[in-house]
Amino acid sequence: MQITILCDNNTLTYVPESYLGEPGFSVLIEDGVERILFDCGYTDVFLRNAEHLGISFDTVTKIAFSLGHDDLTGGLKYLLPRIRKGTDLYAHPETFCEKLRGTESVGSAYRGADLSEFCTLHLSKGPQKIPEHLTLLGEIPALNDFEPRKQFDMKRGDGGALVPDFVTEDTALVYENEEWIFIITGCSHAGICNIAEYAARLFGKPVRGILGGFHMKDADVRTAKTIAYFKEHRITDIYPCHCVSFAVKAAIDRVLPIHECGAGVKIVVE
Repeated sequence: MQITILCDNNTLTYVPESYLGEPGFSVLIEDGVERILFDCGYTDVFLRNAEHLGISFDTVTKIAFSLGHDDLTGGLKYLLPRIRKGTDLYAHPETFCEKLRGTESVGSAYRGADLSEFCTLHLSKGPQKIPEHLTLLGEIPALNDFEPRKQFDMKRGDGGALVPDFVTEDTALVYENEEWIFIITGCSHAGICNIAEYAARLFGKPVRGILGGFHMKDADVRTAKTIAYFKEHRITDIYPCHCVSFAVKAAIDRVLPIHECGAGVKIVVE
C-alpha cells in the first residue's frame, strides 16, 4: 500500500520539489487495485498538489472522510466535478451535518442529499470495509481515561435544532495485513490512543504505525500519556501530520523517533 500526502500543514522540504501547504489534510491511498482519497483539505490545495504529482482524480475509485470539519471537507467543491459520477463515498452519517461556530459555518458545504447526486453514499456508524484490507472504523468509543470525549465550541444539526457538538463522527482508516494494522487518521478528535486501542481490539492485532493528525497542541500530561501508550504498545512507525504542534512532535521524537511528513511525501506500507 502506498500513501501520498496531498494536503498537510507542512510540505515536502526537499529541493527541487515544490508543493503547497494549508491547515488541512488529504491523502491518496493506492493498493494496486483501488485509489482511495481520504479527506480533501480546506481548499483546492490537495488538487493542485495532485496535479503536480501527475495524479488524475478521474482514476479515484473510492472516497472516505474522517469527519465533517471544513479543514477536511472544504475541498469537496473542487473535487466533485473531477470524479466519476457514482463514485463510492464512505463516512459516518453525521459527517455532512450542519456545523456552526457562532454564526460561522465550519462544516461541509454539502449535505448528504447534495452529495448523492455525485456519489454513491455509504454512511454508517459502524466499521465499513472499503477494499478488502482497508476499513473505515466508524464511531470510536472512549477507552482511555486521558482522552474523554469533549464538547467543542460549536453546534451541529441536520435540518432540525442545533445541538452541542462532540464530534462523534470522528473516525479513521485501518490497513490490515496478516500480522499487524496501520492507522490513517484525519484529526483524531476521538483521541489518537482511543482510536489505536479500538482498532487493536477490533482486529485483534497490534498497531504497527499511525499517520495523520493527533489534534494535540501542548506538550502536557496528555502528551506524556500518549507517548507512554505508544511505547507500551510498540507503535514505532509514527507520522504526525496536520494538527500536531512542533512541541508535541518534539516531545514524541525524544522518546520514539518520528517520520517527517508534509504534502508531497509518499509512504509505502508493506
